[in-house]
Amino acid sequence: MLGAAAGGGLPQWNCRCEVCRLARTEPDRVTPRTQSSLAVSVDGQRWALINCAPEVLTQLHREPALHPREGSGDRHTPIESVLLTNGDVDHVAGLLSLRERSPWRLYATPEIHGVLRHNPIFNVLAPDCVERFDVALDSSVELLPGLAVRIFAVPGKTALYLEGDEVEIGAEGEATIGVEFSHQGQRLYYIPGCATLTPALATRLDGADALLFDGTLWRDDEMITAGVGRKTGQRMGHMPMSGAAGSIAALAGLTLGRRIFVHINNTNPVLIEDSPERREAEQAGWEIAFDGMEIEP
Repeated sequence: MLGAAAGGGLPQWNCRCEVCRLARTEPDRVTPRTQSSLAVSVDGQRWALINCAPEVLTQLHREPALHPREGSGDRHTPIESVLLTNGDVDHVAGLLSLRERSPWRLYATPEIHGVLRHNPIFNVLAPDCVERFDVALDSSVELLPGLAVRIFAVPGKTALYLEGDEVEIGAEGEATIGVEFSHQGQRLYYIPGCATLTPALATRLDGADALLFDGTLWRDDEMITAGVGRKTGQRMGHMPMSGAAGSIAALAGLTLGRRIFVHINNTNPVLIEDSPERREAEQAGWEIAFDGMEIEP
């Protein structure tokens, strides 16, 4: 887990909410986190990134397995590919920091690739080094030798900077995807953004060995109550954790190995180690992701 926080990270640079304040003053109670990204490998030598956060350089520097390898020349990276789950700034901005002419492959849906093509700043990813591959929904792609993943649509919305006058919340298309990892008979799902749990999605997830799921907010009106925003979680395309319509309740009936919340907003009280919300989530069987968390079969 390179980064476990939602957009803005923790503490957010301009926020003095209780959680951000504690992250600055009492890091033993609230551990700072960078924006969401995952690094995956089957052999510890070759790696793929799922999303590329603005802090990607910091994330790579603190993970020795992702450093250039000795004996591999002056330029080397063990990162062979990057897969994007949506076009949000916190998931694509880090691509600009991987522009120093090391070859790697970029996978995304045609819609997300279109977003990158229409923004000329991403042309710094020279095409003779960074190959871009379209991935169709419900298809598989081999991110690494021996590691095939399948992508699928999940209810979400378009990225904030792409919103028009009307925003469709819960749309299922190429704008927001989940990722299924299958290896040696085990299944892990990574879904950092999800607006609602549909019956089809629940059926897909049931029986998984691990689920890394959208944990942006504890309550739907959390940002409004905290005085740091005007939007509900639903308006932003994220399920809350708590409540009758929350993800804890919605996923309670599924058979899952590990349940892990990722993409956690800076206002979310589960980030406070001794909070009642943290205890409630853990009593329901959920883990709260943190930077550097490792998940192994």
